[in-house]
Amino acid sequence: MDSDNDNVHDSGDAPAIFIIIGQTNRRKGGEMRPVHVMLAAPDEDTAVRLCLDALSSKGFAEADLDQIGLMDGAPDEEPHASAYQGAMEGEVAVIAFD
Repeated sequence: MDSDNDNVHDSGDAPAIFIIIGQTNRRKGGEMRPVHVMLAAPDEDTAVRLCLDALSSKGFAEADLDQIGLMDGAPDEEPHASAYQGAMEGEVAVIAFD
């Protein structure tokens, strides 16, 4: 079967896992704390929207997202290893540092 789309590639069944790094707080004007969010999404725009929705639902009032990237494999260290596994299972994993 021929494909007219040069961007089509088979990456297996593994979803794209994004990591978003930023800062957030639980009340407007409060002290910002680091946060890492891992999630599966088809593109960066969707990843950012899902990230902001998850932060809001977990009670965060403000968020400044600084970086977004794709994970190239499961991390070895906790809490990121568990967060990666959760993202592979469809969760939005939020790692908030206090």
